[in-house]
Amino acid sequence: MNLAKNIRNTATRVLQNEADSIKNLISLLDEDFEACVSAILESKGRVVVTGVGKSAIIANKIVATLNSTGTPALFMHAADAIHGDLGMVQREDVVICISKSGNTPEIKVLVPLLKKRGSILVALVSNTQSYLAEQATFVLNATIEEEACPLNLAPTSSTTAHLALGDALAVCLLEAKGFTSDDFAEYHPGGALGKQLYLKVEDVIRQDEIPVVSEDAGIPEVIVEISGKRLGATAVEDSQGKLVGIITDGDLRRMLQKTLNIQSLKASDIMTQSPKTIAKEEYAIRALNVMKAHNITQLVALDGEKIAGFVHIHELMKEGIV
Repeated sequence: MNLAKNIRNTATRVLQNEADSIKNLISLLDEDFEACVSAILESKGRVVVTGVGKSAIIANKIVATLNSTGTPALFMHAADAIHGDLGMVQREDVVICISKSGNTPEIKVLVPLLKKRGSILVALVSNTQSYLAEQATFVLNATIEEEACPLNLAPTSSTTAHLALGDALAVCLLEAKGFTSDDFAEYHPGGALGKQLYLKVEDVIRQDEIPVVSEDAGIPEVIVEISGKRLGATAVEDSQGKLVGIITDGDLRRMLQKTLNIQSLKASDIMTQSPKTIAKEEYAIRALNVMKAHNITQLVALDGEKIAGFVHIHELMKEGIV
């Protein structure tokens, strides 16, 4: 029991320390941060992010975030840079060097080489009095009071602060460029996230097997249509082909509970009027949200006022967006 309590206490202390470190960054935002964003926006090159050790790992994540939000970026390991990889840096690139101390040997060797190439140098550091900070064009201040590590040695709060500041930079660039959800979808075409952003209703409806009957159709015809198309429902249309209702398996069961004399009944007698619909041009994720909100499993997709097909929750599940 005491061990469990100690574990929770330690975890709480670590999370509180790291949360405070991020919160404190707000007061450190200054003109250099704004100027850095402007420089990247004005640059005709890319953003190159570099570092060593844990900073290199953070650099990789920042590069991934920048690329996915419309800012071309690449990672360069600081140690590899001084052994040939420096050739990937072009004159118009903006180079962000990440380092807690700002005084690591690799950084001290790399910085003069970058400045000689004429690159804009940005220091993302936790020590603004460091060699890197003094040599940089802009300084992104990620100073922390202490690491979450009880020895104040292992990079914990510092790497979290660097990562958060990198996210802030990426989002500022995203907003300044007017990056939209459509742009995001273009950069994320794979997986469930991408499909939520680009898959449309017309991509998942069954256009070749549309269950539909006229409002004057008899109940036997309705049953055959629902059974034959296997969607658990059929649309009901008027003489002009406009949607006027829907009949589901549930509607048939409720009808039979009331009467077995179905010969005199028509589709219009048992249909649900004004059914839930969705335009075929809408995103499939919106169709899913409508189904969830109304606790239903299918929607009639419309092409204007005409029936385009049915979108069923099973089709959305197959696409992996449920």
